[in-house]
Amino acid sequence: MSILLPSYNNVCYDLVEALSRQAEALSAQGLCYEILVADDGSDDMATLRQNERIVSLPHTRLLKHSPNVGRAAIRNYLWRQSQYAWLLFIDSDVAVCRTDFLEKYLTSQGDGVVYGGICMDMADGSDKHNLRFMYESAAEPKHTYERRRKEPYSHFHTANFLVARPVMQANPFDERFRTYGYEDVLLGCVLERMHVSIEHIDNPVSLLSFEDNLHFVEKTEESLRTLWQFRDELIGYNALLDTWLRIMPSMGPLCKTLFRMFGPHIRRNLAGKRPCLTLFNIYRLGYMAEISQ
Repeated sequence: MSILLPSYNNVCYDLVEALSRQAEALSAQGLCYEILVADDGSDDMATLRQNERIVSLPHTRLLKHSPNVGRAAIRNYLWRQSQYAWLLFIDSDVAVCRTDFLEKYLTSQGDGVVYGGICMDMADGSDKHNLRFMYESAAEPKHTYERRRKEPYSHFHTANFLVARPVMQANPFDERFRTYGYEDVLLGCVLERMHVSIEHIDNPVSLLSFEDNLHFVEKTEESLRTLWQFRDELIGYNALLDTWLRIMPSMGPLCKTLFRMFGPHIRRNLAGKRPCLTLFNIYRLGYMAEISQ
């Protein structure tokens, strides 16, 4: 198994050490493994220094890639640098929730793609007014193991999944996705079209860190621009896009006018100390109106 972590300005030593500890225990039972961390042009020197410790762990390499190439390209770079038949992709800003995390994947029944899910179990939650924390907490019930199994392709994300090398070779990440968001949604769409099965198992990683409210709003805006750019390929795989395309012919001009009137005020609320999640959902629809007209 090749365990692959893309990283950008994330201190991920603790995560890599936890994975290394589990992999070493399994190696006594015959597991051949490697852990590759690819730094995608990080510019935070303190983070870079802390992650240097990764190379002290067995069978672990830290690959430095510069300049930043984006979430799709860095994942392709990772698996092309790896050597084993099974590729386990894990985001670098999460934590493993179980001591048998790797074993759970090794004993899964999938022959193409296996997705373990994400959760909030280990999230600090000390700041209840963090917008991303609020958003992810509200969305968590929609991403349970039971819900994911019913719609396997719509509930696929790349924070935590295992894939057979031939599947990845035939269906690499689309490197047109250079800005933030939706490269994972498109991969799920491609896997469905290619009739590659996705097995969903109850083996989540936990979200740990949450950017401040302003940066989350900015990342959301960037992701919406990405969504609109690739809308023709993502229809049917994103509820916001599908809703907007349905109402755009009749409501588009009005939504755009209202967004220009009230959008800046809503944005100040979202970037402030007490954001409103309902306003966040309204803002996303309004922003879609602004960029699509």
